[in-house]
Amino acid sequence: MRLGLQLGYWGAGPPDGAAEMVVAAERAGFDAVFAAESWGSDAFTPLAWWGSRTERVLLGTSVAQLSARTPTSCAMHALTLDHLSGGRAVLGLGVSGPQVVEGWYGAPFGKPLARTREYVSIVRQVLAREAPVTNAGPHYPLPYAGPGAVGLGKTLRPITHPLRADLPIWLGAEGPKNVALAGEIADGWLAIYYSPRLGPTYQDWLADGMSRPGARRAREEFTVAASCSVVVTDDAAGEVARLKHTMALYLGGMGAPGQNFHADVFSRMGYAEVVAEIGVLFREGRRAEAAAAVPDELVEDTAIIGTAEQVRAGVARWQAAGVDMLIVGCRDVDQLGSLAQAVAEPLARPLASE
Repeated sequence: MRLGLQLGYWGAGPPDGAAEMVVAAERAGFDAVFAAESWGSDAFTPLAWWGSRTERVLLGTSVAQLSARTPTSCAMHALTLDHLSGGRAVLGLGVSGPQVVEGWYGAPFGKPLARTREYVSIVRQVLAREAPVTNAGPHYPLPYAGPGAVGLGKTLRPITHPLRADLPIWLGAEGPKNVALAGEIADGWLAIYYSPRLGPTYQDWLADGMSRPGARRAREEFTVAASCSVVVTDDAAGEVARLKHTMALYLGGMGAPGQNFHADVFSRMGYAEVVAEIGVLFREGRRAEAAAAVPDELVEDTAIIGTAEQVRAGVARWQAAGVDMLIVGCRDVDQLGSLAQAVAEPLARPLASE
């Protein structure tokens, strides 16, 4: 199984030991390092700064938020990182949610699928550098001719020649329509809260997109990279209990009542009643009770926890369910090393970015 290290996004300040963790990940055989963003640190700068100490690992955003930057600006970030890293950039994109998009970026959240399709199309135009970039809209019209325009917009193509026209774009997606869109227009799917139990369902969603006219990849050329808590431990019960607090946050605190995409993921898994209860408790400020309401099996459905032998068996199960790369978080270099020793095995086929 391929491994990717998830650095995530920062809290109040930069995380301690991240630079050493990135170097250790490459030495331990990890295949990629990812950084995220929410409404604090950005996803590109940590990869450029800490990634400069590496030579082999892929450097990916998981994810860069669409509303954080225009499509052409995002393409500029990606092509710059790709040059600096010698062709190791992976552009992971996601729509985020309405609270962040409208509350932080001051942009409309509506029509996320259409916006994603348009956004990716523009990024690919920039990377191809075959002609000046144009787009009829309606979400990202180029040149802009709407309210406030002075009428002098000019079609342009990048001054800098991108290193790779086919720089891989992976989409963060949770629902069936968005996963199908990833299968149609992207090179990979960044899955969050993947459950091997639903592996055939996910493959059907991807196949829907890949069967559409003009689809970019066949399944054997496509990468499924799933975020997963993988912990080698003799205290599985303690680790499950710790993860329940994170689960309660994502199920009850990430999103608004009636529109929480993470909660929807678990409802589709069959936990709708539990998800509703956790949401109520969390919104009432009863966070400890919300965490306690998370059943063990909900955590175990989307995590791999146990002894080295149990972790190896779990990884094999995830691989059989269609996962090509596990994106994992590690608390320190020691945990990273034990995880790599238990998990790392070569895949029979390369990633779509190689």
